[in-house]
This record gives sequence, structure tokens and C-alpha cells, in this order.
Amino acid sequence: MNPVEVRALSKTFVTKEGPLFRKSPKTLVAVDDISFNVPKGEIFGLLGPNGAGKTTTIKMLCTLITPTSGDALVGGFSVAKDQQKVRENLGVMLTGERTLYWKLTGRENLEYFAALYHLDPSFAKKRIEELLALMGLKDRENTLVENYSTGMRIRLSFTKALLNDAPVLLFDEPTASLDPQSSRLIRDTIHSLKQEGHAILLTTHNMEEADLLSDRVAIIDHGKIVALDSPTQLKEKVKSSDVIEIEARNISDQTAKTLESFSEVSKVAISSIDGSDDKGLLRVHVQKGKEVLPKILEFLVRKEVTITKVAFIEPTLEDVFISQTGRSLRD
Repeated sequence: MNPVEVRALSKTFVTKEGPLFRKSPKTLVAVDDISFNVPKGEIFGLLGPNGAGKTTTIKMLCTLITPTSGDALVGGFSVAKDQQKVRENLGVMLTGERTLYWKLTGRENLEYFAALYHLDPSFAKKRIEELLALMGLKDRENTLVENYSTGMRIRLSFTKALLNDAPVLLFDEPTASLDPQSSRLIRDTIHSLKQEGHAILLTTHNMEEADLLSDRVAIIDHGKIVALDSPTQLKEKVKSSDVIEIEARNISDQTAKTLESFSEVSKVAISSIDGSDDKGLLRVHVQKGKEVLPKILEFLVRKEVTITKVAFIEPTLEDVFISQTGRSLRD
């Protein structure tokens, strides 16, 4: 049996809307009948945009949310029926820093959670020393967490997930908001944990991170897994077409939609650059790209699009997402 086995797992939320909840309830399917396994010594990535269902999946696996249907086994125990046993097999880092106690020091936080795990005091003391040093927090161990930087809190939250040396590790956006140096430290640590034989489930909306870390990736959108394979194999599947990346100003959704109607073009995705409403990025999947490029550029110029950069690029996991959904991961 694999350390993590997910079988037809679904979660539906019923929300109430309007003043005093007078409107009809609304159903939201957050996770829709997903299945996958994570064997020992594998990093399994869940890649998708915000709101795709990644965090809901993690919360079901760590028993914070009860599935609507289906089940998952963690260490052979059901998340629906054996929650306590599931937790004993898990180390969990949820998005950001919300699980820390800000009025405690970094060390006191780790001592508190070590006690919750019922760790032997001598083992806990040694483990805390090792992890504080590993995460570069030793010199701030006696500082209140409320005085930590955001990056320090995220590193402490990551450290907390490693306390009990669990066989299964769940990391939800572990490098979000981190500087490059801290991100590299956490990624290197995750690689080391894989070598030690941990089964690791990682959620991210960062395609570079998913590509760099994951042995296999499940691309998730609107609660459904739309593709699942190794990053290399997923990218191979979209290599049959060229990918042209066009950086420009004054791109409209209608322009992108019209461009997609060209017979040589299979998919077009548009995303903003740095949140700008004016500057955007077009990724065009096209057959015989070098032959068709002049036609594409001529069309964009006629539409009064200001082109600042054009490049042929190697397919990325974002292009896999585009090929499956017609949208950018950055939407």
C-alpha cells in the first residue's frame, strides 16, 4: 500500500447568499472526484491556479475537512474514519503562517507542538535544535513570533511540519511570499526529505517550482485533475506544436479569441504582467510557428496592439495547463 492513496475524493460546499440568507443556497464543488497515489520517496505536485481545489484537498487529507464523497488513506488509515491515526502519520504545513502562536517565541511554538505530538522530551529537544539550525532560526529562537518577518514565520511553519518526522508530509504553497534564498533552502530540504523516504504532497501555483521539485504532477482546475504524469512527459505531450510568447500592450480578450480562430492556431492564453491592466502576455500554440508568425504579428498590429517582445519558447507546465483548459495558470 502507498503512504497516500486518494480514491474518488470530492468536496462540495453549500453556501448561503443574500441579506439574512434569504436567497437560495448555492453549491460549490471545490474538489471533484479526484484519484491519485503518492508512493514512498516521491514528491507529488498538485499544480493549479488559486481556487482550483489544492488547499481543500490538503485539508481533507489532514482531516480538517470531511470529504463529501470518496475517501483517502494516509498510512493505511481512512481520513473519513480514522482521523487520529491519520494525524499520527502526517506532518502538515498549511498556506502561510496561520497555525503559529504569535505570543510565543519560535522555540516555544516548537516545544508546544512537540508536546501535542507526544514526542519524548529528550528526542524533542534534540529535534528542535536540529531544525532551528537547519532553517536558519537559531539566532531568533527566543524572539516572539509576532516580531518575526513573514519569511521567518513561513520557515517556522515549515519547521513545525517536520517535528515528528512523519512518513507523509503535506506542504501547501511552502515557498509563497519567500525570498529566493529562503525558497531555495526549503526546496533543498524537501529534496532531502524525499531521499530519506518520505512521501511528499506539495501544492503550488508556481509552475517552475512544480517542475523543479515534483517527480509527478497532477494539474488541477475547477476541482478536477486534467493531467497527471511526470513534468517531462507532460511537456512532451504539447511539443507537437510551437509555443510563441508575445509581450505586448493593449491586448484585449476579443483579440486573443479572434487569434485562436486562425486555422494554424490551437490555443491562445492571455495573462497580465505584474497585475497591469495594460501590459499582457500572449502564449500562442501554433503549427509551423515560423511560417505563421508574420501573419499573427500583422493581425496584432492591425488591432493596434503594441508588441514589445516576441520569442519561441520551450513548452512549460503552463503550456500543458493551457492545452487542457485554454487559460493561463496566471488567470
